[in-house]
Parts: sequence; C-alpha cells; structure tokens
Amino acid sequence: MRLLSRFAAARPSATIRGISTSCPRLSDALFVHRDTEYNNPKIPFEFTSENIRTAEEIISRYPQQYKKAAVIPLLHLAQRQNKGWTSISVMNYVAKFLEMPPMRVYEVATFYTMFNREPIGENFVQVCTTTPCMLRGSTDILRTVCDHLGGVKPGGTSEDGKFTVIEVECQGACSNAPMMVVNDDFYEDLTPETTKKVLDAFAKGGKPKRGPQSGRQTSENSASLTALTSKPYGPGEFCLPEFQ
Repeated sequence: MRLLSRFAAARPSATIRGISTSCPRLSDALFVHRDTEYNNPKIPFEFTSENIRTAEEIISRYPQQYKKAAVIPLLHLAQRQNKGWTSISVMNYVAKFLEMPPMRVYEVATFYTMFNREPIGENFVQVCTTTPCMLRGSTDILRTVCDHLGGVKPGGTSEDGKFTVIEVECQGACSNAPMMVVNDDFYEDLTPETTKKVLDAFAKGGKPKRGPQSGRQTSENSASLTALTSKPYGPGEFCLPEFQ
C-alpha cells in the first residue's frame, strides 16, 4: 500500500484518465414486443390450407426430432402470408406448429432482419448503400427514392401505403451497383431516372423488368465483350509434335 501511495503521489495529474461512458442508444424495435391494436396475441393467425401443405413439405426435409430447424423457412412462409410482416401471432403460431417454446421463435425473429416486426407497404423497397453501391452513387438513389415517394424517410412508409423504404447493406450485386430490391426482385445499374421509372411502374400496379436497367445482360462487362472472343483451341493443339 505504501509503495502504491508513493507511485500515485509521484504520478503527474495530467496523465490520470477519468472514467467516461458513452450514452447508449436504446431501441426496443427489434427485441421487445408491446401489445398494440394491430399486433397482439388475440389477433388470430393460421396457415392457409395451401401453406399448411407447403409447411409440412418443408418439415419433411428434416429428421423428425429436429423439425424445429424449419423455424426460419416457416417464419418466412408465414410472413409472406401476413402481408410481409411477422406479428406476435405469427410467431406464436409457428411455435405451436413446430412444437417448440415460443421464446425460441422470438429469438429467431428478433435476430434476423429479414423478419419485419412492423407492418410494411404493398411494395418493400430496400436500397443498398454499402461501399460498392456508395461509390457508384447509391446516395443519389436513396435520395431519389425518398423524394419521389413524397418525402418518406428510410424506415418509413409512404402516405398511400404503397411503399416502405429501408436502407440496407450488401445485397450481393456489387458488380451491378447501384441497386435496390423491390419485393423479391433486383433492380441494378440504377440512375435517378431509371429509379423513378421502376417506382412509377410499381405504383401503377405493374412489375417492371428486373435486373440491370442499363440494357446490359446480367453482369457482362460494361465495355462489351473482352474475353473469349476467338475460337477456343482444342486438346493438344499447342503441344509439341511428339505429344500430338
């Protein structure tokens, strides 16, 4: 103790660090359920007869003692039936269907962002803003989407209920950046003008052609074909004569 006291006394006060803490950003959006008029256990939910057959087919892919492993595809199936979002009734129903504790289903639904915990619009717009898309102008694409839909903010739904917009990171189409996903389809090589055209088509109840909006096919080089432009050589064509 005496040695420590001497060390503390000899230590310059300017080098002593005070304890500091950061202000935590609290959010219960993904982790905590609060009953509301539109989301509470009293609202009934069950699979349609068609989805029951689909669910049973999915469960059959797993050993009987491990059927709880089907929780993710069944939640996804239920979310599609429930107009694109996963309510507490959906989670409770899936838990009962798989004969597993509801808490285990809650854990899955609150961990994966693919499960929407709040109602969404008719069209779910996910704008990618990760590094490759950002370098190709995704900031302008996100701004165009929000402005064109009446000033909706990321995470919000347009006033007419037709569009919900969120900002996501990496949807796996980096070579075709910038891009966005609307419902189940990728729309790539976007510009502000083509982005508006895609949104307008969905607003009218249509479904524009998915994929690159620049005219190129899939992920081909934007400078046109640069490889495999000549006839491929056959086996042994460039071997020494004695090996031909």
